[in-house]
Amino acid sequence: MVIKRSLLLAVLAVVSAATPASLNRVEIGKFSEGNLAGWVSKSFVGETTYDIRQKDGKKALVAESYGSASGLGREITVDLTQTPYVNWSWRVDRGLPVLDETDKSGDDYAARLYVVKSGGALVWKTKALNYVWSGSQSRESSWPNAFKPKNSVMLAARGTEDSTGEWHHEKRNVREDFKRIFGKDITSIDAIAIMTDTDNSGLRANATYGDIYFTAN
Repeated sequence: MVIKRSLLLAVLAVVSAATPASLNRVEIGKFSEGNLAGWVSKSFVGETTYDIRQKDGKKALVAESYGSASGLGREITVDLTQTPYVNWSWRVDRGLPVLDETDKSGDDYAARLYVVKSGGALVWKTKALNYVWSGSQSRESSWPNAFKPKNSVMLAARGTEDSTGEWHHEKRNVREDFKRIFGKDITSIDAIAIMTDTDNSGLRANATYGDIYFTAN
C-alpha cells in the first residue's frame, strides 16, 4: 500500500498536542523497563508483532514480520537545538536478502527508525527521515522512498557490511542528517516510529529494538 510507505506521514495528518522536551536527555522508548506508553500501533498489511521480551538478559522490543507491514509510532516534539542526537540500539537476527530497495517491489526492511517533521495542515510538507538496516545498500547510502520520494528518504544506518545476530548502537545527529538529506535546517521533530516490514517480498524478518532517547551530545 502507498500509505504504508509513509507510516507517520499518515499518523501526522493532524499535529497532536505533543509534549515539548528541552532536557539534556529526552526519553522516547523505555523498552528496557517494559514501557510502551505513548506508542501507537498502525497496521497496513497484516500485523508485524511487537512484544517486550527478555533479550540477552534485558528487556527489549522484539519485532517479527512475515509478509506484513505494521509499525509503532509516538508523537512527541523534540527540540533539536537542545538535544539533536537520537540514540538507539538494535539487532537483526533474521534479515532480508538483497532486494531492490529503490523499487516498490523491494521496499522492505528488517528494521527501521523514522524521525518525522510534520507539515501541520500542509500535509504534503511533512518529511520523514528513515534510518534503515539495509539488506542491499552499504552503510551511509541514501535514496528516496520508492512510494513517497519527495517526502521520505531512506538512510542506511546499517548496511551490507554489518553483521546480524548482535547488538549495534547508534547515535545520529538528526538536525545535521536532515539538513544534509533534505537541505532544510529544522529545529525540532514531531514524531518517532519504528517498523519491521516484509509485505512486498512476502518474506520473514526478525529484529529487536533497545531504548530510544535524544541527547545533547
